[in-house]
Amino acid sequence: MRWIDPARVWYARHWLGVLLAPLGVLYCALATLRRLGFRRGWLASTRLPVPVVVVGNLSVGGTGKTPAVIALARLLREQGRRPAILTRGYGRRADGVRRVAPSDDPEEVGDEPLLLARHAGCPVVVGADRVAAGRLALDRCDCDLLLTDDGLQHYRLARDVEIAVVDGRRGLGNRRCLPAGPLRESPRRLEAVDLVLYNGGEAPPGAGRMRLVPGAAQALDGSGRARPLSAFRGRRVCAVAGIGNPDRFFAMLEAHGLVLDRRPYPDHHDFTAAEVAAWPAGPVLMTEKDAVKCARFGGGDHWYVPVEAEFDADSLAGLLTRLARVKRHG
Repeated sequence: MRWIDPARVWYARHWLGVLLAPLGVLYCALATLRRLGFRRGWLASTRLPVPVVVVGNLSVGGTGKTPAVIALARLLREQGRRPAILTRGYGRRADGVRRVAPSDDPEEVGDEPLLLARHAGCPVVVGADRVAAGRLALDRCDCDLLLTDDGLQHYRLARDVEIAVVDGRRGLGNRRCLPAGPLRESPRRLEAVDLVLYNGGEAPPGAGRMRLVPGAAQALDGSGRARPLSAFRGRRVCAVAGIGNPDRFFAMLEAHGLVLDRRPYPDHHDFTAAEVAAWPAGPVLMTEKDAVKCARFGGGDHWYVPVEAEFDADSLAGLLTRLARVKRHG
């Protein structure tokens, strides 16, 4: 059978989603039982001596949580807090737990941890074990709060605030759990978090809203050159995206009047020199997440587009209220 893109199954009506529905029900049931095990104390969780704020999602693939974490870290610093960020570092080639420096090799620490270290303005610790990462942050960083990028389902680390980010355009897809749908837990899990942030699109009453705002394109060669997106109108642009939801990046560029040659890649794709050399001559625009891995191969007409998360006024007020309630431990 010809390979089927999971997005076609998860975000549209597709016969395979119906066929796999029993497996999705089983996955949801096991995820719910596992969470109950941590809540009842059947499975051990660890509470560290500082507050923990978890930012995660129910869906696999990109929802915009990493830009949200960067924005939240800045907000916390403005509130006088000293956050450290914990992140898994999906796709990294090294094991263990370590602090991330802005100059680190993305193959060693991962693409998202490197973005966090460059933009969040606070310490970043990478490691699959969030408890071990948190302990390292407390031991080596001057922090009074831990902010996790992802980790909503990492229940071994006890948390004080849970924030779930949802793609406002795609929503929860067919609302089924893996492999029948995109969800890691039942949709009802959103009822238990402290705040749901919808990234773009429509949001239900009472939910928070955020959007990703692009900045000027930055030259990949490190020269410091910058061009507004409007400068790329009038000619065909090769658009590269190796993120969880490439269509969101492409739609953002097209909303600015650009005509694209779309080049989607899998999330966390490890680009090679041969792949970059095969891109057409002329401007190439990519996400900043991809740029950290393509910089060593990039040419003079290769650019990346940074984005920042912005919260609407009501969501920002509610978010600050919740964060203000997070008490300092010990």
